[in-house]
Amino acid sequence: MQEAADWFARLSSAPNDAAQLEAWQRWLARSDSHQQAWRYVERVSQRFAPLQGDADTASRTLQSLQHSPRSRRQVLRSLSIISGGLLLGGLAWRHGALTEQLLAWQAGYRTVTGQILERRLADGSRIWLNSASALDVDMNKGQRNIRLYQGEVMIATAADARPFVVTTAQGSLTPLGTRFSVREQASRTQLNVYEGAVQARCIDTPQVRVAAAGERLWFDTQRISETTPAQLERQAWTRGVLPAEDMPLEEFIHELANYRRGHLGVDPRVAQLRVMGTFPLHDTDQALAMLEGVLPVRIEQTFAGWTTVKPR
Repeated sequence: MQEAADWFARLSSAPNDAAQLEAWQRWLARSDSHQQAWRYVERVSQRFAPLQGDADTASRTLQSLQHSPRSRRQVLRSLSIISGGLLLGGLAWRHGALTEQLLAWQAGYRTVTGQILERRLADGSRIWLNSASALDVDMNKGQRNIRLYQGEVMIATAADARPFVVTTAQGSLTPLGTRFSVREQASRTQLNVYEGAVQARCIDTPQVRVAAAGERLWFDTQRISETTPAQLERQAWTRGVLPAEDMPLEEFIHELANYRRGHLGVDPRVAQLRVMGTFPLHDTDQALAMLEGVLPVRIEQTFAGWTTVKPR
């Protein structure tokens, strides 16, 4: 179901991407459960092309949906009513995850894969959106609100009497004059604090914890981790680079994959090689070529959109 929601968002963002449409069709063909999940998305949207339609039909339908605010509102209205209560294949769709995907699709600030966006908000705060991220901003008289739907945001708050609150599907974060990053990943939220302090609060329990400068923590809907040293190098993505200092190749590829369309994987035989250096995020082909220059690996592309790092 999560994969179907992901495909919905990706196709909606790039309805004319032929390679992506072909990959979507291959995904559909791989499993009956994929087709069942996609039919659910079709029923919710009420505007998708037939399941086995050709790429042109899917593209036209998705494009018309993307450019129709009325259609988007209808989709979200329908979804908000039914997403919390329906079962598919015996699994509950908890916390409206599909709704989150659709809200991300029409968010006020969003980036596609490989894009990094910097903006100054009305109160003077600055935000940096990482690759494939989405959020909404609401500045009202009583409070400054950011709702992060997916991905990662770096925030440098400006002085203002109004509280500043960042909300994710797992809970909320209240900074105290600070610079910090928030990342939604695998049903958890990661917080790194670089200046000041941030209070984290779960959505389903009263648990609260404060992380100070140089600290990080994870939380889900019910539990907050203990604080550990922050990943200070994580700030570098705002400058468009990925620094690696004795980083396992497997971890490096996992991070780089966030900035590249299609599949990027690593052969287990070289997964634990150590990576050193600074690599560009705006050109992942260049980053992979740099790997070939410093490690005993080769980059293999078996077909469009499928890349693997293998032993040389």
